[in-house]
Amino acid sequence: MTSHGGTKALEGIRVLDMTHVQSGPSATQLLAWLGADVVKLEAPSGDITRRQLRDLPDVDSLYFTMLNCNKRSITLNTKTERGKEILTELIRRSDVMVENFGPGAVDRMGFTWDRIQEINTRIVYASIKGFGEGPYTNFKAYEVVAQAMGGSMSTTGFEDGPPLATGAQIGDSGTGIHAVAGILAALFQRENTGRGQRVNVAMQHAVLNLCRVKLRDQQRLAHGPLAEYPNDDFGDEVPRSGNASGGGQPGWAVKCAPGGPNDYVYVIVQPVGWQPITELIGRPELADDPDWATPEVRLPKLGKMFQLIEEWSSTLPKWDVLERLNAHNIPCGPILSTKEIIEDASLVANEMVVEVPHPERGTFTTVGSPLKLSDSPVDVERSPLLGEHNEAVYVGELGLGDEEVALLKANGVI
Repeated sequence: MTSHGGTKALEGIRVLDMTHVQSGPSATQLLAWLGADVVKLEAPSGDITRRQLRDLPDVDSLYFTMLNCNKRSITLNTKTERGKEILTELIRRSDVMVENFGPGAVDRMGFTWDRIQEINTRIVYASIKGFGEGPYTNFKAYEVVAQAMGGSMSTTGFEDGPPLATGAQIGDSGTGIHAVAGILAALFQRENTGRGQRVNVAMQHAVLNLCRVKLRDQQRLAHGPLAEYPNDDFGDEVPRSGNASGGGQPGWAVKCAPGGPNDYVYVIVQPVGWQPITELIGRPELADDPDWATPEVRLPKLGKMFQLIEEWSSTLPKWDVLERLNAHNIPCGPILSTKEIIEDASLVANEMVVEVPHPERGTFTTVGSPLKLSDSPVDVERSPLLGEHNEAVYVGELGLGDEEVALLKANGVI
């Protein structure tokens, strides 16, 4: 890791992180990377993901460490009276508070939005829930539930197969990114108004926002079949269309040698790219053939077009296909496995695949910050141990005495 000096974009911003699992921690980790002081408040038993999907016994799991870098950790039982008093003081001292409990959980602790505003009029209070107000409000939400109800699953997969989840965590981490946008906007508005505000983000809503083009196509269906889709039949809903690009330029994943599960290259056929493609695949006569020469005449036979390309690509390794297509400026990309990604030298050089030392589990690999700011570079630091910063926060910042901290621990308050 490269160490960067200087100030950070969110330096001086204090974030009280009451989130757990993925949607909330993904948001607060980004805030921490941008320079905010993120204090993760955990129950004395800790965020459940510390123990989930462990690869090593008795240490924090990768699920936890990869979503909680650059944070501090304190423990607090907010169900106790003294815990509520300490939480009140933490809220008073914070610029941002983020939570992703079930609907109404923080209210039931005694911390309604009205009460929080009484404590700190400048605080930005962000909540991540599964759904907005309405019949789904109290439904439990998980990553793939949000995908199911946000439009992703119904439009992912092949026409003759079931709805499929995407490997990208658009329900959890996708919502976290939306939450960060809302928090940053609220902090910016506070510069003018002097007051904080509520930020609400629902997982279903975030997924729907990412599926915007599918609602575009739902409306286009009223005027006839979607010509750029490879499907033969259209009903009154946008169909699953396999690996079709769904955009103005047709695309598909074509097989490469030697035929392994990720030996594919995704190819986009732009109008200007057709002539060099015909040369590459050994069919130069198709460049001027009136049945193939224009995008309009190729559109009804996209399946055949990509079959011709695949007959060529399947004889070559994907990196050779990539090199030959890129030589003609044809948009394409190899399907990279997780193993290839974690070993990719360019991603390491760009600090997107990062090695992080940890005192208990040793060095682990994580995903770095995709946000590259020239004046606020990111140093990825390890996730905190459970309650690692209790003394620093409770004694050093809140001014509690050592004896009281010891008593709070003995009584299960921290």
